[in-house]
Amino acid sequence: MDSKERRKYIEELLKKNINPEKGHELAERLGVTRQIIVKDIAILRAEGKKIIATPEGYIISKEQKSIVKRVMAFSHKTGDIEDELKTIIKFGGIVEDVIVEHSLYGEIRGMLMIKTFYDIENFIKRINEYKAEPLLILTGGVHLHTVVAENEEIIKNIIKELKEKNYLISD
Repeated sequence: MDSKERRKYIEELLKKNINPEKGHELAERLGVTRQIIVKDIAILRAEGKKIIATPEGYIISKEQKSIVKRVMAFSHKTGDIEDELKTIIKFGGIVEDVIVEHSLYGEIRGMLMIKTFYDIENFIKRINEYKAEPLLILTGGVHLHTVVAENEEIIKNIIKELKEKNYLISD
């Protein structure tokens, strides 16, 4: 299989799969190195494919008919991350990413794609396993999330509860 065929295979696989595909598993399946997969993904992105790298692996963005996106500003302690995410998910929201503004590097964005309580559980588990510090520690708790929902009503419910819990930064 040449590089064009391999990229076509990766694209088709990501389109049909619901679950993310890990780079090292793709590499094993295709008999190449993980670095080759990273390069293939970069080329596919450059071609305009909406491939997202999440902590669980690569996914391709599926176009949805009607979605509402909001970038929301948060401020809270590290211990509130799980509750913050659960508040968004329980109403049907999806947390696409986390964004912080760093004084040296500028905007730092981490793709999350948290859609379910299971995703939250895995995210918190990985933080603990890797002894990782979440991005919000770089900014004293201030961070942004892009939240996606099927309609405005869901967004309003999410915002209402997040405000009640004092997680949102008010205007």
